[in-house]
Amino acid sequence: MQCCSLKDKTAIVTGASRGIGRAIALRLADMGANLVLNYRSSIQGTEDIIKEIEEKGVKAIAVQADISKFEEAEKLVKAAVDTFKSIDILVNNAGITKDGLLLRMKEEDFDSVINVNLKGAFNTIKHVSGIMLKQRSGKIINISSVVGITGNAGQLNYAAAKAGILGLTKSAARELGSRGITVNAVAPGFIQTDMTEVLSDKVKENIKGTIPLKTLGSPEDVANLVGFLASDMAAYITGQVINVDGGMVMQ
Repeated sequence: MQCCSLKDKTAIVTGASRGIGRAIALRLADMGANLVLNYRSSIQGTEDIIKEIEEKGVKAIAVQADISKFEEAEKLVKAAVDTFKSIDILVNNAGITKDGLLLRMKEEDFDSVINVNLKGAFNTIKHVSGIMLKQRSGKIINISSVVGITGNAGQLNYAAAKAGILGLTKSAARELGSRGITVNAVAPGFIQTDMTEVLSDKVKENIKGTIPLKTLGSPEDVANLVGFLASDMAAYITGQVINVDGGMVMQ
């Protein structure tokens, strides 16, 4: 459908080398967007995605940057502008986990998760917002989590960061909306990724029992929603938190 086309648009996807980030990058490429793929350490997975993206007839570059560092997030955004001249879509997907119960959690484990998952999103939004304000258009999509809504034992740092994403999203939506910039959050539930792959079959079955649809989601389920929010079909949607969780959390 033409209304869903992202032809000639430029999208930055952080944490794009695997899982949900990879699926999002491929979905946006399918819709015609050129991609700026951010990775923090290993480029190997990102190079593979670039080949797939270019086969779809769009362009892609990979940019190494630790977005938890303000100046490296700026480097990422500058590389995007230098290559494609504009930034139309920002997807804040990069995230890490360092799980542990509160009494055992080290300060550095709390700080590192907050710095990547929450401060990293602030850093990228800060650097792209000036560009989008001048364009008077833009789509910012932040990947949160249902645990940012419900909390989760053993994930105090991760839940705090993902809850922070929700406040960040709503506040940015209020500040940027008058210039045609939408800001929304996607909150995945249990999605089949490397992180859930390590769970035992028994644990997975127990999880499925808590989900009304009785199944885990796929990265593509999240990517489809991101694609919609990045398109003109979502032009009048901003400041929202949309769960992709099979009905596990109903607000």
